[in-house]
Formats: sequence, structure tokens, C-alpha cells
Amino acid sequence: MKVLRLVGLVFLVVILAGALAGCGCFYQAVKGEKAPPAPSATTTQKPAPTATAKQGEMVVAPPEQAKAVTALEDIHYDFDKYDIRPQDAEILKQNYTWLMQNPGTRVRIEGNCDERGTVEYNMVLGQKRADSAKSFLMTLGIGKGSIETISYGKERPVDPGHDEQAWAKNRRSHFVPLK
Repeated sequence: MKVLRLVGLVFLVVILAGALAGCGCFYQAVKGEKAPPAPSATTTQKPAPTATAKQGEMVVAPPEQAKAVTALEDIHYDFDKYDIRPQDAEILKQNYTWLMQNPGTRVRIEGNCDERGTVEYNMVLGQKRADSAKSFLMTLGIGKGSIETISYGKERPVDPGHDEQAWAKNRRSHFVPLK
């Protein structure tokens, strides 16, 4: 009898664990939510090996070299806002200059949020952030066909922390050059 109870208890635990593990995915599927696409190769770059590094060891490039690789800079936003701040307007002007110097290059603007708020709310806010950056660049003279936007909401934090410093880094529009 004890064995039967133990087997029943184990069975119940397995069933509950399976139900709880799948309920988030099921809820997202019912609401029509889809996971964001995987990061592109241009957004995940590995540091280049150097001649002074030991075999198998990687050395991170100095900031000036990294800046040359990622010519377009991110802009950031205040909490629950999608307005372009004055310091970020200057960054957008630099991004505009780079785009004008590289004709034929398209750019994807990825809107991101911090972890606070619902998935749905952050997807909408991330899209508004990407669209506001796109609108700003279009007023400077970039053609509509050169820019695409996407929202990742809170799905792609650059800082996994749970404090204001991390959240401030995650509230951003990320620029990815496309060829």
C-alpha cells in the first residue's frame, strides 16, 4: 500500500511539474505571441584573437577598435518613455552621418525595454522606441526604405541585473547595419 501511495505521489508531482513548465508557453501561444528571432551574426561578435594571446585564449579589442566595428551607437530612454532625449539626438545625428557615408546600407532599429511591465506592454513600448528613432532619422533625410524596425520588448537585455543601473542600459534602441 505504501508503494502504491509513493508511486501515486511521484506521478502527481511529475504531472504538476509538466503542467507548470508548459503553462507559460501555452499561454503565449494562445495569445498569439511568438518568441523574438535569434540574434543576427552582426549583433553577437566574438573578440578577435591577437598575436600575443596564448593558443585558445581570446583578447578583447580596445574600445577604439570596437567602435570602428560597431559604427552605429545605441540610444537610451527614460523609464516608460519613447521620446528622444537631447544627448541621444546627438547620437542619432552621428548615426545619420555614418549612414550617409555608407550609401546602400540599410539599418534595423531594435526597440528594447527593461524587465518591468508585461510582455505585451513592453513589446508595444519597444516598437514605439524603434519608431521614434526611425522618425528622427527620416526627418534628417534617411529614406524610409533604408530603415526597418522591430521590437524585442524585454526579451534581450544587455544587462541581466535587477536594479536601476541595469534597467537604464536595457531601455534602448539598438542599431544593426544590414547589407
